[in-house]
Amino acid sequence: MNKMHLTRLTMLPALLVAGILTISPALQAGDAKDSEQVSNLLSDAKTQAYQLREDAATMESYTRSNLGWDNHRVTVNQIRDHINAVGQTLTKLDDARGIASPWQATAIDRIKPLLREMASNTTSLIEYLNKNPARLSTKEYRDYIEANADEAAQLEELIADFVNYGNAKNRMERLAGKLEIPKT
Repeated sequence: MNKMHLTRLTMLPALLVAGILTISPALQAGDAKDSEQVSNLLSDAKTQAYQLREDAATMESYTRSNLGWDNHRVTVNQIRDHINAVGQTLTKLDDARGIASPWQATAIDRIKPLLREMASNTTSLIEYLNKNPARLSTKEYRDYIEANADEAAQLEELIADFVNYGNAKNRMERLAGKLEIPKT
């Protein structure tokens, strides 16, 4: 063997060890056990987001009718209450972040900005409604309602996608265990 070939062969184990050490944390993150507590909280948030989306859709339907101010007020208050409920669940999710798997932590991070935006929009909607109870057919009001409905649908879809991902991941892991497929 020539000297150059020998040098390459001696470098190979060092590169393999470096590669294994580099890949190892990524593999560990992929193998991290999901937190049952976080999964349950995400399921709760999914239910709450569904209720929020339904309320926002109802509110949007009011813009195509002649319902009075009281109907709008009651429904916007329900939206506010459901936003607060999702916010409380998000606080619990944040508190449980330390035990969350990587995908669960990502879910928490992606829910926050949508919920904040929706809360801000709902606050603006409530303020507008309180100041202008007779102006329920203005473009500004309809825009608030439409934005709320869109954001509620996005929030519900995002949370549902994460919950569905977690459920599918768990089914795959159970099936892999049943089939005795080694982890890669």
